[in-house]
Amino acid sequence: MSLFVYGTSGATVLSRLLSVICAMLLLAAPVLADAKQRVAALAPNGLVLAVDGEGKELVAQNADEAFVPASVAKIVTAWLAMEVLGGDYRFQTRFYVDDDRVLYVRGGGDPFLISEELALLAPRLFAETGTEPFTGMVLDASYYPADIRIPGIEDTNEAYDALNVALAVNFNTINAVRSGKTVRSAEEQTPITPLAISEFRARGPNGRGRISLAQADPSVSVRYAGELIAAFIEKAGGSVGGEISTGSVPDGLEPVYVHRQSRDLSEILRLMLIGSNNYIANQVFLEIGASRLGGPASLEKSLKVAAELLAEHELTDAIQLVEGSGISRDNRFTARGLAKVLDLFAPHAGLMRSTRAGSRYKTGTFDGVRTLAGYARTTDSGDVRFVISLRGGGKLRFRLLDAIEKGL
Repeated sequence: MSLFVYGTSGATVLSRLLSVICAMLLLAAPVLADAKQRVAALAPNGLVLAVDGEGKELVAQNADEAFVPASVAKIVTAWLAMEVLGGDYRFQTRFYVDDDRVLYVRGGGDPFLISEELALLAPRLFAETGTEPFTGMVLDASYYPADIRIPGIEDTNEAYDALNVALAVNFNTINAVRSGKTVRSAEEQTPITPLAISEFRARGPNGRGRISLAQADPSVSVRYAGELIAAFIEKAGGSVGGEISTGSVPDGLEPVYVHRQSRDLSEILRLMLIGSNNYIANQVFLEIGASRLGGPASLEKSLKVAAELLAEHELTDAIQLVEGSGISRDNRFTARGLAKVLDLFAPHAGLMRSTRAGSRYKTGTFDGVRTLAGYARTTDSGDVRFVISLRGGGKLRFRLLDAIEKGL
């Protein structure tokens, strides 16, 4: 059956339909103009781009300027990880036991090898090895080169500067309370260890604080991981005698237990985006390259895989990454490039933090840099991809988002 019946009545229906469409367009134009004017009034020098689901630019202010994304770069890392690894991916840590009952632990870059995970791990290890005491422990972190360094990570005590290591626990940080020379754990779930005490005495603040492990000697991180694993083995009823050392798993030795992270990649990315954890972001970024090109992991491999995927979507010039967390000021994006990544990442928008209005977003903050990007829930235009970059004014980002939500 034809939609329109030719003749006088059909022409009348068509005429009325066209009139309604024209009226709607005339009403929408002032609303869109008002939104642009409010954005310009709030931040005349700010970069603001809003694009609807069909690619139409609703607001484009200073959108041709490249900008430093700061932690908004984690959106790109999350998209790359979903493309290469998939949401069901789980990081693995392998355990081996030789004839002398020496326990070998080979790290696989698990970013969430935290105390709660070790509490799950220890009983499962015993189920495979028995509870007879281990005569020693050897820690193998060779999955990452010992000299790996992420651009933008500085040698400080700050948790956001934690070094990326193939075998590390609690985001390669120590959370403790110091009073003089006395140090205790600040977390009920985390036993204090000799190395944690010495590190916090040397570099931790008086009172409660979280510090990154010493970057001058990456083996400190690995040895702390071994001490904490041993502590959880003891909590589960076992023991580790002898020395805890670093080394390699002997050739030909097969794993007795492979621990698969209890959180899948989707959950890790959700927590990364919400918490904006640089350590997690770059552990994930390093796995992107190692998964596709083989181990050991390296920044160069991950940048190569990222460049290939960006090129497939004609984003080579628009998204320039030097690492995966956004901590480096050498990362450079264009607003339209990031909007395209947001379009590609849209099926996973639910992993991001949300506003009361239902918009999804990620922030980025440096001295002199305030960014905000995501999906604005609007009245008339659906979920709009938006990018905001300012030189200051953290709260102003959200006022601009509010203008987009209410004006489009």
